[in-house]
Amino acid sequence: MDERILNITDTDMSFYEAARQNWNNVAKPLGSFGMLEDMLCRIAAIQRDAGIRLEKSAVIVMCADNGVVEEGVTQSPQSVTALCADAIAEGSSNINALAEVFGAEVRVVDIGIAMRTESGKLLNRKLMRGTHNIAKGPAMSRAAAVKAVSIGMDVVKELKENGVNIIFTGEMGIGNTTTASALASFWMDVPAEETTGRGAGLTSEGLERKTGAVRRAIEVNRPERDDPIGVLSKIGGLDIAGLTGVFLGGAYYHVPVVIDGVISAAAAYTAYMIENNSAGYMLAGHRPKEPAGELFLKAMGLSAVIDAGLRLGEGTGGILLLPLLKGARALYRNSHTFNELGIEAYQELD
Repeated sequence: MDERILNITDTDMSFYEAARQNWNNVAKPLGSFGMLEDMLCRIAAIQRDAGIRLEKSAVIVMCADNGVVEEGVTQSPQSVTALCADAIAEGSSNINALAEVFGAEVRVVDIGIAMRTESGKLLNRKLMRGTHNIAKGPAMSRAAAVKAVSIGMDVVKELKENGVNIIFTGEMGIGNTTTASALASFWMDVPAEETTGRGAGLTSEGLERKTGAVRRAIEVNRPERDDPIGVLSKIGGLDIAGLTGVFLGGAYYHVPVVIDGVISAAAAYTAYMIENNSAGYMLAGHRPKEPAGELFLKAMGLSAVIDAGLRLGEGTGGILLLPLLKGARALYRNSHTFNELGIEAYQELD
């Protein structure tokens, strides 16, 4: 296990309280900017800075293939992972369009793509050419899972050193809603039918195959609840393992990390199971469409600001939180205060 994980501490709530006091001084009804007020206070506690820095942002897109596609759990061939990863790296995909508008950097990591890629802009951290089929055995070795987590933490370290203030998570990997559903079914101790959705699109017959694969993965691998890395190696994926490291890295390096959809939610919850304090450094960008996503968020006590039925992936849902946060910060920093207007401030009522 990466030694940095042992040194993760809780957020500093004194900065949360300082930010809350600043909000209360803004000339408006108390709490009237809703959940965004609390999110900014949480960012202050994460960054140890009540000034709240959002000037430089980045999206980390972890890309890997999943051997469980052998079970017919998706309508897309495995080659799509490489094609989409190349497109993201070259700046022509969905997340790039949004990142350009919002001024965010996109960092694309090949942590386990099976097919050949063409772009020289991919960050090559390949550990395997896709994982093994979780319906038949472990996805990867324990050593590979540990290494994948460290890779995610290292990417956060590099971004932090380059001045990044906030990170958004994304992924690309055909079959990864199946691994996320398996993790949800196991961690939440609920039937596969309650955690498994249609992903990018499946017929009822395809959904039945996917649900069966999730059920078999848990039966065959028999993961142990008190061994999160073991759970990850047995029924997870390299993209999820890398993102697990991103969430742990955010906690270690004091950078807020935004959860996108069900894949990054599965990684976030795995990070939480490895180190509970890491949840304090996470923000929920949007409510995932897949059924497992909401289970993960609720289990960590997180609520999403956006509920729009988003399920595109790549980090496209999570990054939509950025303009909302920047808008809230504009009020936080620049709006007139009760003192400036010479009027009495609102008081909290019982």
